[in-house]
Amino acid sequence: MTTTFALCALLVGTAAAVRSTWSPCGLSMLSTITPVAERAKGHRYVATCVWFVVGATLGGLALGGLAALGALLVGYAAPATVATACAGLAVAVVALVSDTGLAGVRVPVHYRQVNERWLDAYRPWVYGVGFGFQIGTGLATYITTAAVYLFAVLGALTGDPWVALALGAGFGLVRGVAVTLTRRVTSPQELLEFHRRFAAGLPWAQRAVVASVAAVAVVLGLAVGPVAVIVVAGVAMVAAGARLLVAQRSAGTPGRQVVATAAAPGGPVDDRGRSVPVG
Repeated sequence: MTTTFALCALLVGTAAAVRSTWSPCGLSMLSTITPVAERAKGHRYVATCVWFVVGATLGGLALGGLAALGALLVGYAAPATVATACAGLAVAVVALVSDTGLAGVRVPVHYRQVNERWLDAYRPWVYGVGFGFQIGTGLATYITTAAVYLFAVLGALTGDPWVALALGAGFGLVRGVAVTLTRRVTSPQELLEFHRRFAAGLPWAQRAVVASVAAVAVVLGLAVGPVAVIVVAGVAMVAAGARLLVAQRSAGTPGRQVVATAAAPGGPVDDRGRSVPVG
């Protein structure tokens, strides 16, 4: 099952890394590390990007190191194939329910962003490596998808520390190279237009990460047995029904819809477009 878990982790990790580019931290990097901004500070954009990618890859190795520790334990315990498949399936289902909002709940996340004061206080290689490392870990900054957790678990379930490390490095590399998306931007107007086009890709990135998690759930479910697939489908239906019931009750509560409508146009929103309380 090592190969199966590795391929599943590669799929989920790539999708999660791409999706995370639309996080506040990812968008911030695409706004601050640009040819225009680096030229204005007298820095070389290409050099800063290289440092950023190096830092992100190192951050991915840190995440891979965490998964590698788990892989050591799994390799030492040598659990049955069905047991590891069940563990991976359970985490995949949790991630799927969280990312789709089927039950109206999400796994615990945090909303930390990098300190942009570094841009003015330190040399390019310092903030390049520093920002890249934090973003490359996947867990040190704003977490947009539970697939990051699933990726780490799948890496551990491979039972091979070297595979887990390689997967982590790949995750960090994908997160890091995203900073080069603005390489053709030559003016503030072009940067604004880039972000308008980029924002339109968020729904597709979200669908891709959900599809990858669903695919992993199916693969691991089949490894456990056909009954597991039926159970997963049943859990998804129950969760969807619960979500629909909550939505219907919320819509029927006097004053709830008015407050939500009034808060949406001007108030701050999170990465899913929902209003966030101020203060």
